[in-house]
Amino acid sequence: MSFLESLPALSFLFATFYFTFANAATFDITNRCPYTVWAAASPGGGRQLSTGETWTISADPGTKEARIWARTNCQFDDSGNGKCETGDCNGLLVCQGYGAAPNTLAEYALDQYEHQDFIDMSLIDGFNVPMEFSPASGSCTRVIKCTADILGQCPNELKVSRGCNGPCPVFKTEEHCCNSGNCGPTDFSRFFKDRCPDAYSYPKDDPTSLFTCPTGTSYEKSYRWKDWGSHGPEGECGNAN
Repeated sequence: MSFLESLPALSFLFATFYFTFANAATFDITNRCPYTVWAAASPGGGRQLSTGETWTISADPGTKEARIWARTNCQFDDSGNGKCETGDCNGLLVCQGYGAAPNTLAEYALDQYEHQDFIDMSLIDGFNVPMEFSPASGSCTRVIKCTADILGQCPNELKVSRGCNGPCPVFKTEEHCCNSGNCGPTDFSRFFKDRCPDAYSYPKDDPTSLFTCPTGTSYEKSYRWKDWGSHGPEGECGNAN
């Protein structure tokens, strides 16, 4: 659980995000990968995105505990039932809940305390697709990103096919999951933090991982493709703008 989840309205996002005070926020999620991904959002649902395709969703002011993520290597039938290798949400194309670890998460909460948006990226549930997220207007200039070769360098204890699990989903211990609210960094969380310093690596990683922008800011989120040679499947990708 990240600090965002302890606030009245928080979650992650990986999309272009436009928000006006009186209207819904709009997220344009674009696949810049050289292969198909299946975008997912809560709230929002999910859909298949071929390379270059965009999916637009919206969220109302006051939305909290929201997530956007990518699913990989999915197979769905004509009724939208099936399975994804990473990020699966109960076998549904149109998600009705959160996705399974490992998945790189974008989280957001809109129009919260003193009309602030809270945004972050989280690797607490692990990593499956590189991301970049940044404000596109207003006074916020911070770029949040995780584009390191996490899959190629993932510790053996956390490796899964096409993903790198976070330590909490694997070990399920208080040390890694922080269910009582009292925990610190571990060697496994430091693995993620060293490579992606902008992202949450463990639940109390707030000071370097939680960002705010004034409500009304617009945002851009992208998956960034990198060719890791022999380290990853088909290279790694990510873009949602």
